[in-house]
Amino acid sequence: MAGRAPFLPEKVARYIHEHSVREPLVLRELREATKAVPMSGMQIGADQGQFLQLLVQAIGARRCLEIGTYTGYSALAVALALPKDGRIICCDISEEWTAVGKPFWKRAGVEKKIDLRIGPALDTLNTLKGSFDFVFIDADKPNYANYYEACLPLVRRGGIIAIDNTLWSGWVAEKDRSDADTVALRAFNDKLHRDDRVALSMLPLGDGVTLALKA
Repeated sequence: MAGRAPFLPEKVARYIHEHSVREPLVLRELREATKAVPMSGMQIGADQGQFLQLLVQAIGARRCLEIGTYTGYSALAVALALPKDGRIICCDISEEWTAVGKPFWKRAGVEKKIDLRIGPALDTLNTLKGSFDFVFIDADKPNYANYYEACLPLVRRGGIIAIDNTLWSGWVAEKDRSDADTVALRAFNDKLHRDDRVALSMLPLGDGVTLALKA
């Protein structure tokens, strides 16, 4: 099953996958190619990629932003959902990992929709202007709050920021867990819960996805 659903019974997760997920061949092939890449577990599931596509289509997004691209699965999923004039700017620090996705972007005919920026994401964000419709954050966890604050002014009113891994295998709910990533995510979740600049929903999809809609 091409997805992760640690918070659901296996038979329920399988039923949802079998009755919901419609993963295009090019995305499935990129998923298979990613298995040979270090830390391949970082890749989002097919169900989550499809959910991002639905969000992009539902809000009529044309200008998107991604923090953390890895091998490019989520970027490809979003690009496939964008209209012909849509674009997604992708921020990542790895030439090696993002190179895995480039042939699949080209094969899907969406390479011109994807603007890959290699370098520290906060530096890239500081150069951006204009208004974005949709943002996906899936990068180093201690910087989540910084990425969020840098992205929020760039998002239009009614735009959505989706943040991955906010349940972190459920470890955020374990008070005795004190590693840096868990502590950072726990603090970030607390921050968003208090943030009246956005409407908020935390979903047990994949490893936890939080949606923040800019008010």
